[in-house]
Amino acid sequence: MATRAKATVHLKFTSEKQLTTLLNALMPEANAPVTRRANVKLEKDGLFLVLTVEAEDTVALRATLNAYLRWINSAINVIDVVEHA
Repeated sequence: MATRAKATVHLKFTSEKQLTTLLNALMPEANAPVTRRANVKLEKDGLFLVLTVEAEDTVALRATLNAYLRWINSAINVIDVVEHA
């Protein structure tokens, strides 16, 4: 894959537990990409989740970023509900 577009997003979490739970939820998706047009790397840096997307074009970059950001948002909502139940 020839990388032509790249984005890195740093998201800060309030707890190590939330961050670890989110990473565990997203890693299977990152390890088995749906498309060959984009690669995703998820890393933990302190209380930050670092999401790096490299893609062949800006369309694939945008689609992949949007998908991951939606999944992250959904997972955070579920974690919050479970923690406050």
